[in-house]
Amino acid sequence: MSASAASTPPVSASAASTPPVSASAASGAAGAVPSVGVPSPRGALVGGESSVVVPLPAGAGAAGDGGFGAGGGGVAGGGVPGGGSSGGGAGVRFVSPVSVWAAGGAEQEERPEGVGKVDCGRRKCVALTFDDGPMGATSRLLGILERRRVRVTFFLVGRNAASHPEIVRRTAAGGHELANHSDTHTDLGAASSRKVRDELARTQRAIRQATGTTPTLMRPPYGSTDGTVAAAAKREGLAQILWSVDPLDWQVRDARTVAQRVVRRTRPGDIVLLHDIHPTTVAATPVIIDRLAANGYTFVTVTELFGHRPQPGRRYNSR
Repeated sequence: MSASAASTPPVSASAASTPPVSASAASGAAGAVPSVGVPSPRGALVGGESSVVVPLPAGAGAAGDGGFGAGGGGVAGGGVPGGGSSGGGAGVRFVSPVSVWAAGGAEQEERPEGVGKVDCGRRKCVALTFDDGPMGATSRLLGILERRRVRVTFFLVGRNAASHPEIVRRTAAGGHELANHSDTHTDLGAASSRKVRDELARTQRAIRQATGTTPTLMRPPYGSTDGTVAAAAKREGLAQILWSVDPLDWQVRDARTVAQRVVRRTRPGDIVLLHDIHPTTVAATPVIIDRLAANGYTFVTVTELFGHRPQPGRRYNSR
């Protein structure tokens, strides 16, 4: 477990307070705003232990996919002035979308032409990442990304992936990168070696059964990791991907604030932490994409950000 996680008591399943922060989560690239929080607090198992969720506030919801505020149709009262956008997101920079490439890795078929060809050493690249799905809101997010021709990386909870294989397949078909976020969203840094191996292996199996691809990336829930997690990740062929920009979308649940934080904090080479299970985050995504694109950013998957497959077991916060 990380130094900070060891000094902070773990969050109970029903708690809504801030979970432990990994020391490594604040060690992003020079110039990037360090993470000030961690992924969403642990949720309760529901649906006969077939899925994992984080509770949403009463009345949370979003409509439309053109952002929010004037012309946006998203969360009421949560708009970025002028942030609404309809249609296909003109001006968005993207790497040519594909229909089958998702996770990368030596065991997978050769990547289609154009995937991973962007030089993030020369261009302003950013990797948007979404945790904790797939859930119902994931489908709406996929539509937003498709219309803007942007590909991202999804860190999937294994039980959710097993419960919604059709969403996992749609995600892969959209050319997004699929990654491992444990089977039950447990605190891996506080778990036994056996439990860590089981959490990662079950998620690998769920994603492979749904898509035929095997992830090469993982993100420990809450950013909680240690030597045991690193060893288990290496054994499964998984690099540990943390983040360098965290808008605390699991906590604020306000689309305006989430979008503003991401746009203001993002620097070239950053990995942005978001959660597709929250409708407010989904509502913020079109504005995030449009604003960052207007600032010259190219959207890539995590593997594309590095230009190569990250090393299994090693931790990464940014490029």
